[in-house]
Amino acid sequence: MAQPDTRARQTRYFTEGQPPSPTAAAQEWNIALADGPVVTTAIHDGHAIRPSLRPLIALPDEVRFREEDPLTGVLADVGDVRIRVPASRFELDLNRPRAGAVYARPEDCWGLEVWNGPLPEAEIERSLASWDRFHAMVAELLDRLLERWDAVLLIDLHSYNHRRDGPDADPAPQDANPDIELGLTTADPGRWAAVGERFAAALRATPVRGRAPDVRANVRFPTGGDFPEWVYARWGARVCTISPEYKKIFMDEHTGQADVAALYALRDGLQAAVDAVRRDFGAR
Repeated sequence: MAQPDTRARQTRYFTEGQPPSPTAAAQEWNIALADGPVVTTAIHDGHAIRPSLRPLIALPDEVRFREEDPLTGVLADVGDVRIRVPASRFELDLNRPRAGAVYARPEDCWGLEVWNGPLPEAEIERSLASWDRFHAMVAELLDRLLERWDAVLLIDLHSYNHRRDGPDADPAPQDANPDIELGLTTADPGRWAAVGERFAAALRATPVRGRAPDVRANVRFPTGGDFPEWVYARWGARVCTISPEYKKIFMDEHTGQADVAALYALRDGLQAAVDAVRRDFGAR
């Protein structure tokens, strides 16, 4: 006889009850939970490198910071459930398949020489164990939320550089580099097309630096990332994943200096977008 699926009743990372609370097993991530169907993730926001890897890293700190997604954790404030990953993507990239989640060679990460030499296998396995734990944690969380809600909105937050030719050179052309790129590659169009349209319209309606932001879908990153692909493979249309890629108009990508007013305007726009679609994610 087939055994019942008990995934939704596992409580390794979260307590029983609605909303659940993180257990000690979830302490490697910054997680906040309230009762609601909107989950925000900032999986590239972190800058930390574990102590055993620090002597091995060759990449200057400022270069590493430039390729991370700093301040996306601030944007994540709009979620009912908020997950921020403190570890740098140079320790472990949670938006890559498991086999490519550790940048072992320059060709894995924009030609950058990250390490002083080949990474010890034990260090790679230690990072990949964290990849496994993260996916197990998210699986438990979404299973629990889908007991409470008919569908979940997952906002997978990222940012990107647009001044790669240097601080004094012209920025990348606007036509291929929207201010906010919406990754909708795994948002089932049969169920979520109208949600994506309202979400984008609300972002455009909130001025940033005195003008409406340029918001388009699947322009710069038309294939999306592994994390939303994994979510869709497991939950299908019950999770609507939108992956906003914010051009770094909210900071100087070379110095790291934040434009706080622009950052908060972007957060206000994201809150308005969540408010515009929240009614589509009702309780069961």
